[in-house]
Amino acid sequence: MSIDFSSIRRLNQETGLSEDGVPGDPIPLLQAWLSEAREAGVYLPNAMVVSTVGKDGRPSSRAVLLKDVGDDGLTFFTNYESRKAREIGDNPQVACLLLWPDLGRQVRVTGRASRIPAAESDRYFATRERGSRLEAWASPQSAPLPNRQRLVELFEEAERRFPGEVPRPPHWGGYRVVLETAEFWQGRQHRMHDRLLYTREGRRYRLERLAP
Repeated sequence: MSIDFSSIRRLNQETGLSEDGVPGDPIPLLQAWLSEAREAGVYLPNAMVVSTVGKDGRPSSRAVLLKDVGDDGLTFFTNYESRKAREIGDNPQVACLLLWPDLGRQVRVTGRASRIPAAESDRYFATRERGSRLEAWASPQSAPLPNRQRLVELFEEAERRFPGEVPRPPHWGGYRVVLETAEFWQGRQHRMHDRLLYTREGRRYRLERLAP
């Protein structure tokens, strides 16, 4: 059985993107769009799809939470033994996607991912609630499990191991993606969408418009 989506239509935004109305650097614009998504009540406005490529050339995508957007790039956290981490180790070139359908917006990023300093990971890990810190010790991320009960047992073992403070596991931490390109897509009526592409050239970015 197939599902036909051909009849679905939506009214796209009247307000668009102009080359004259955006900053010369993509980071301030991304920060502004994230803030607007949060203010609009978007659920998990910082959900970001990260795509990597394995040694076999096969791409893999998953959603993570974007935790910081700064001049030095986009930061997310994960298990360093996960599939995404292994693939970043083999090929640090990644693609990221942030999508806000209700706002008719998306941002596509390509760049190079690398681990952030351990001290930064320590500071962020200390802000997580206790259960999330225990889970970082309990879950062998991406590894097969016989059943959910085994995961529960691993969590309970972590609880017994750390009755007080829960330190950051050495196999868990952050990655920062240094932008090479960033494309901002704004939906418009009649599918006359706006697409502005930033491409890094040294310390600056070249800005150009793409056809929808």
